Amino acid sequence: MKDLIELIAKKLVTHPEDVEVRCIETEDGQNYELRVNQEDMGRVIGKSGRTAKAMRTLVSSAAVKSDTHATLEIVE
Repeated sequence: MKDLIELIAKKLVTHPEDVEVRCIETEDGQNYELRVNQEDMGRVIGKSGRTAKAMRTLVSSAAVKSDTHATLEIVE
């Protein structure tokens, strides 16, 4: 899952070396934190949050397929 988020984010941004994904295990499942360069925040979030919503949908779908619960948080 971490690799999926990292791959998508690196393809979107202009500073792929600054992409960082962290997984935090919780009682409910996994919480992924995505950090990117400040200049790339708009690219990751997208117009009206569409890109971020699409990434969260992909993460949720992949988690359901592996019978877990996962969320994606974009951190500044």
